[in-house]
Amino acid sequence: MHGTETTAGPVEGPVPPEETSATGEAGSNPEAMAAVVRAVEAALPPDSVVSDHIRLRTYECDGLAHYRVTPALVVLPETTEQLAAVVRACSEHGVPFVARGSGTGLSGGALPRADGVLVVTSRMRTIHEVRPEDQRAVVDPGVINLDVTHAASPRGYYYAPDPSSQQICSIGGNLAENSGGAHCLKYGFTTNHVLGAEFVTPQGDVVQLGGMAPDSPGYDLLGAVVGSEGTLGIATRTIVKLTRLPQEVRTVLAGFASTDDAGAATSAIIGAGIVPAAIEMMDALAIEAAEAATKCDYPAGAGAVLVIELDGAAVEVEHEFAEVERICQEHHAFATRVATDPAERALIWKGRKSAFAAVGRISPDYIVQDGVIPRTALPGVLRSIAELSESSGVRVANVFHAGDGNLHPLVLFDDAVEGAAEAAEEVSGAILDLCISHGGSITGEHGVGIDKAAYMPKMFSDEDLDTMQLVRCAFDPDGVANPGKVFPTPRLCGEVPGRKKGAPHPLVAAGKAEAF
Repeated sequence: MHGTETTAGPVEGPVPPEETSATGEAGSNPEAMAAVVRAVEAALPPDSVVSDHIRLRTYECDGLAHYRVTPALVVLPETTEQLAAVVRACSEHGVPFVARGSGTGLSGGALPRADGVLVVTSRMRTIHEVRPEDQRAVVDPGVINLDVTHAASPRGYYYAPDPSSQQICSIGGNLAENSGGAHCLKYGFTTNHVLGAEFVTPQGDVVQLGGMAPDSPGYDLLGAVVGSEGTLGIATRTIVKLTRLPQEVRTVLAGFASTDDAGAATSAIIGAGIVPAAIEMMDALAIEAAEAATKCDYPAGAGAVLVIELDGAAVEVEHEFAEVERICQEHHAFATRVATDPAERALIWKGRKSAFAAVGRISPDYIVQDGVIPRTALPGVLRSIAELSESSGVRVANVFHAGDGNLHPLVLFDDAVEGAAEAAEEVSGAILDLCISHGGSITGEHGVGIDKAAYMPKMFSDEDLDTMQLVRCAFDPDGVANPGKVFPTPRLCGEVPGRKKGAPHPLVAAGKAEAF
């Protein structure tokens, strides 16, 4: 049982045994935690500090609900100064902290520590500036992604990175995970749209990274922070780039008999020199779930659909649309539907944007994966996933960013059935192995967090991982910022006792870094 009114303290939820270094131990350092509680209660309003065990359970996981840990303390700062005071207290007393935005992450990156503080930025929701003349906006970390577009669109601009959760995910979390979205094929990921950030270091200092200018001299510390998953500190007030609303947008829904045909059409469109704003694919099982949940009216009998969106100057969109229509027909599309106004586009996107949640209509539980492969490998990898599903008896629904090869296979299972979760995890891992073997990556936009840390050595050598960890140590030598995430084993900062075996890292051998 998790923490209740009768428990002596917060209790860990179910986490995999090999990941216990990422969860901490409840009540392991009561004096230090008591000192942090006193400090944050002095710095924050009373309703911004949560210590009641029932309320703490609200925060025991992010969007990856398979792993749960009840935090020792939750704080909800409203300003950068308050947030920095919390972090300073944690640093001073050696208490780990984890940052959390809206909690929509899908890799366990915001999984709390049973011995630490969860810093929730959801009350920091001010849009400080919208400057269309400079194509900039300045926003707090808790500002919802779509709200930036709502604030900018009356002036002819919008914020391009659009995760499927954009109605609820926050800018701070997007920055930490370098989140993507359907339109990142043409416009890039979060890192391409963040110009600067006020940043709270693991010591509680407030520094400015980047700024309003397109580039800043010196080391690209902002580039290191974006996508660092909260392991280097916490970004607060952020400067984001706004994009001009296109003159015309045209969205095409095309139905195919198979994922092979849809994948071949995707490669042909890109090969023709067309870069759509988005190319999204859903297979038959994902379509079934979307229809059950949203009545999106996708082509009946389709083995796969593509959602292709073109935007830009009207003459350019007209030309590209004719080419896309021709290519889809050449690759055996049996049905197409075109939307030219916002209402029609919203209806086409409704099924795709709700796909993850819609799977709940056909399965009580599922694992969302996030592997990446080259576009040309799509047909072969999708066939291999189908073979894995058939041989294991575990259903897999595929919905993904086909244009950039970012797969989101949804591995379906029923946790009430003994052994079902383990079987689903085995299939999920095999899909990541497939991505790696085809020259891809274990994550495209969801991050490593706790979920994929064990796969990092399959992509990187020990030397690679040590070099990354040296960057982490430079920011956070005491290891208090989201410890136990991203890296699979203790490396150079001593996250748990024990010295690595084998030859030391060259910087350790030279006396320039210390391995604990």
